[in-house]
Amino acid sequence: MVLNYIWFAFFAIAFVVALIKVIFFGDLEVFTNMVNATFDMSKTAVNLSISLLGGMCLWLGLMKIGEKSGLVNILTKLVGPFFSRLFPEIPKNHRATGSIIMNFSANILGLDNAATPIGLKAMNEMQELNPNKDTASNAQIMFLVLNTSGLSIIPLTILIDRSAQGAANPTDIFLPILLATFCSTIVGLITVSIFQKINLLDRVILSYLLGLTTIIGLLIFYLTTLSQAEMNQFSSFLSNFIIFGMIISFLFLGFRKKIDLFSTFIEGAKEGFSITLKIVPFLIAFLVGIGVFRASGAFDYLIDLLRLIVGLTGINADFVDALPVALMKPLSGGTARSMMLE
Repeated sequence: MVLNYIWFAFFAIAFVVALIKVIFFGDLEVFTNMVNATFDMSKTAVNLSISLLGGMCLWLGLMKIGEKSGLVNILTKLVGPFFSRLFPEIPKNHRATGSIIMNFSANILGLDNAATPIGLKAMNEMQELNPNKDTASNAQIMFLVLNTSGLSIIPLTILIDRSAQGAANPTDIFLPILLATFCSTIVGLITVSIFQKINLLDRVILSYLLGLTTIIGLLIFYLTTLSQAEMNQFSSFLSNFIIFGMIISFLFLGFRKKIDLFSTFIEGAKEGFSITLKIVPFLIAFLVGIGVFRASGAFDYLIDLLRLIVGLTGINADFVDALPVALMKPLSGGTARSMMLE
C-alpha cells in the first residue's frame, strides 16, 4: 500500500509542478519533457533488465553448481549460527541462507553485478517461506536493510569507475566507504533487531560482530600503510582473486562429486531468466515514475530545498548533490551507478 502512495505521488507532484511552471513561468516544454521521460525510462528499464539478465543467468547457474557441490553448505556452516539468529524465521539449512550469505559476500567485494541476481534469488526463496505474500516478512526486512546499508570492504566497481573518469587518486574514497558502510550496516542491524526483538546480547551475535569489527580494524590499519597505487592494486587483485576462487571452487567440488556441471549450470541459468522477467514490470513502474518526477523539475526543487535546510544548520551541504544516487540505490543499482557517473 505504501508503494502505491509513493508511486502515485511521483506523478501527482510532477503534474502540479509542471502546471506551475507553465502558468507562472511560461515553460511550454515541461510536459513534452515529461512524456519523453516516460518512453525513455521505459526503454531504460528494459535495457537494465537485459543487462541484468546476463549476470542473473551466470551467477544463478554458478550458485546451482555451488548448491549441488556442497560449497554453499560449507559457507553456511561457517556463518550459519550468526545468520540463524538474525533470520530466525528461516529454517536451518534452508537454501535461502546460502543465497543470503553469497549475496553479502558479493556486496562486501563491491561486485554489484554478482550481488543483484543472488539477492533477488534470496528474496524469492524467502517469499516462499512468507505466510503473508502481500507483506514483507521479518527476514525479508532484515535482509533488505542489511543489503541496502551495503557493507563494502573492497568497493571495486566504484574504484574502476573513478579511474575511468580520470580521478587523480581513485582509491582515496576507500577508507571513507569502508567506515561509512560498516557504520550504516551496524546501525541498520541494531535498529531492525530492536523492532524484531532479536537479542543482540546473544553470545554468538556478539562474537561474530566483534570478529568482523576486528577484521575491519586490522584491514584499515594495513591499508593506511599502503600508497594510493598499492591500495588500488591490492583491492583489485584481492576482490577478483576471491570471486574467481569461489567460481573455481564451485566447479572443482562439483567435478569431484561427478556432477554434470554444464546441465546444472543451465538449470540455474533458467531460474535467472524467470526471475528477471518477474522484475521487469516493477523496474518500468518505478523508473517511469522517477523519470517523470525528475523531468518536471520537482526532483531539483526537492534537492535545492534540502540543500537550503542543511545549509541553515551550518553543516557542509555538498553531500546533498549525491542524494539522488542514494535514493535510487535501493530501487536500481544500475540506474544509481549511471546517476553517480553523471
